[in-house]
Amino acid sequence: MHMVDIACRAELILRDADGRETSLSAVVPLLQLVAQTGSIANAAAARGLSYRHAWGLLREIEARLGGALITKSRGRGSVLSELGESVLRAQRMCGDRLEAPLQAVANDVAAELNRRLAGEVSEVRIHASHGYAVATLVRALGERRVPVDIKYRESAEAVRALARSECELAGFHLPIGEFRSTCAEIYRPYLDANKHQLIRLTRRTQGLFLAKGNPKGVAGLRDLARDDVRFVNRQPGSGTRMLLDLALRGVGVDPDQINGYASTELTHSAIAAFVASGMADLGFGVQPAAQHFGLDFIPIIDEDYFFACERARLDEARLSTVLGVLRSEAFNRSVAHLEGYDPERCGTLLDIDEGLRG
Repeated sequence: MHMVDIACRAELILRDADGRETSLSAVVPLLQLVAQTGSIANAAAARGLSYRHAWGLLREIEARLGGALITKSRGRGSVLSELGESVLRAQRMCGDRLEAPLQAVANDVAAELNRRLAGEVSEVRIHASHGYAVATLVRALGERRVPVDIKYRESAEAVRALARSECELAGFHLPIGEFRSTCAEIYRPYLDANKHQLIRLTRRTQGLFLAKGNPKGVAGLRDLARDDVRFVNRQPGSGTRMLLDLALRGVGVDPDQINGYASTELTHSAIAAFVASGMADLGFGVQPAAQHFGLDFIPIIDEDYFFACERARLDEARLSTVLGVLRSEAFNRSVAHLEGYDPERCGTLLDIDEGLRG
């Protein structure tokens, strides 16, 4: 059976007053390589371009922007100018802040096309709180040509969708330790111990994102109340936001005192992009997002990430394939590579009460 795979990407396009458009996506990989290799010639070779062609691309964008992207540095060859760094950051921010919604659109389009092609193909519907292990699973299923419909949404929404039989897997996370029972109460009304089962995905660490070198001298959550610190938050209703609210109350910080507490983003990567671009000093999320943007990270809380599913469906081909992937050595290795993630006992089954208790 032929399956189509759809991608949806964001790119930045420069527009002249006369309406002429030039995409930045050709020059961004070049800039990245110049930053890594210190030479336009090496960057061109790595992209399979002639030196003249690469130089021409850079020159054209420089002319359109009205500034140099690259400068010569004694002893370091070619380095990116501040403008060059900004262009790189802009493209990355564009990609990372839009990653989840674009992936959702691509999945909807692919699902529709594949239904048309195959009559009715049974896809695995996953509604899940955004996370890197979930994205790794979606990729692994894609490589095996297993059709997946992934919707990133708040943890509680995902579990409610499972209760309404709108998905096969609902991904949500629970803190380890004192806040466990408070958070568990959010999900308990929608999970039936006789009907539902939990599948362990990973343990992961959430903490503070801050600029490299910690210029503001942030030590922990209490610093969120400082006047000179701007924060960017996750949306109300997300599991991460609920966790943060509880943790702040635990250290006696009033959210109303926090500069930027009302400014929100939908994913961990979007939060990290915000801090990396200097639009905020602090964010809160999982460690791989901080690493991806070269940010410093202060661990605050460990949590378990689970999928909930219906017991009766565990023997269906779709879910047994998912379990096979979760238990495979290759998948466990790729999750273990994520900073602050521990896939120990990944793919094991737990009763609802056991998992919610922790």
